[in-house]
Amino acid sequence: MDLTLIVVLVIVLALIFDFTNGFHDTANAMATPIATGAMRPKVAVTVAAILNLVGAFLSTEVAKTVSGGIIKEGPGGIQITPEIIFAGLIGAIVWNLITWLKGLPSSSSHALFGGLIGATIIGAGFQAVDYMVVVEKVVLPALIAPLIAGLVAYTATKLAYAITRRELNKPDGRGGFRYAQIFSSSLVALAHGTNDAQKTMGVITLTLIAGGFQAAGSGPEFWVIASCALAIAIGTYSGGWRIIRTMGTGLTEVKPAQGFAAETSTAAAILASSHLGFALSTTQVASGSVIGSGLGRRGSTVRWGTAGRIALGWLITLPASAIMGAFAAGIAHFGPIGVAIDAIIGALVIGGIFWWSRRDKVAHHNAINDIDDAGRVVKIRKTPRKPARKDRTKVAL
Repeated sequence: MDLTLIVVLVIVLALIFDFTNGFHDTANAMATPIATGAMRPKVAVTVAAILNLVGAFLSTEVAKTVSGGIIKEGPGGIQITPEIIFAGLIGAIVWNLITWLKGLPSSSSHALFGGLIGATIIGAGFQAVDYMVVVEKVVLPALIAPLIAGLVAYTATKLAYAITRRELNKPDGRGGFRYAQIFSSSLVALAHGTNDAQKTMGVITLTLIAGGFQAAGSGPEFWVIASCALAIAIGTYSGGWRIIRTMGTGLTEVKPAQGFAAETSTAAAILASSHLGFALSTTQVASGSVIGSGLGRRGSTVRWGTAGRIALGWLITLPASAIMGAFAAGIAHFGPIGVAIDAIIGALVIGGIFWWSRRDKVAHHNAINDIDDAGRVVKIRKTPRKPARKDRTKVAL
């Protein structure tokens, strides 16, 4: 197969992944404001799409991590082929769609890295992966960032409720946090664009380097940035309503003050990681913030069993997508025929998943009607209100 043709195919497939990343992660920013009524569903996804588009132009550090860090390439490294990247993207897209079908808020980032790592190991050997970079900029941030975001959200929630402490027969003013959520959720969407869109930029840049169309060690070209920004924005606008239902219906019991605290903490963690070049999972950070905000509100409890099941989904994402990427890379070893077989199998699987999803269609009008246990990470117990002073006097008498 002509090198230029396979490079074009990889770029198209990378943009398809970027699209799936957009609708897979919309819930991270917009599930809570939709559930609390701060924003209407279609308005929320429109705002998220626009801000994802803008955020993609703000930084390229994460793209450099993907294109020149995880997979060794260029002088002193191992020159991987576009066919390997093609196989890795198939693994990532298929896993993204499987978890979307199940409404599971898994990590698109780990699906991408897993697919690339699995395909690279089969196609170029274990030595082609820089495992120190994987640990430093993928694994450790995945462990540390949700904890930090959760701690910040816990502190912010405590502070929010302390500032708006309820006084007898006086409004507490906490309803204003519903409007503040418009700002905080928008900030999460902007931050998401600065981190997740760049991962696809890095993949396309890696492909261009592997094909000899770009110098090793260079960053993404402007057309790559623009196309990735547009793809993730379109994906975000499509909604990803299954994931929103999973996260949003579970967050309906979360009060606006908690939602504001969680979203602000999530945005801060993602923006900091983008600046440092950490390829962070926004899903994990958002969930960590939700749990932290739940612990920060008196009368709320965290459903650790449910949180554990969601964490298990995160845990298997990297190896599952790696296995799929490795399988596709094994087929791609047969040359142009193998790549064609990969493309046909991938198209059939993707088409089958979308066809299956039509049996239980979820859209903006029914995304938050039904409660999905997988999304109910935080359960709120209503704190009994103290009786008025006159009532207590009557009881005493």
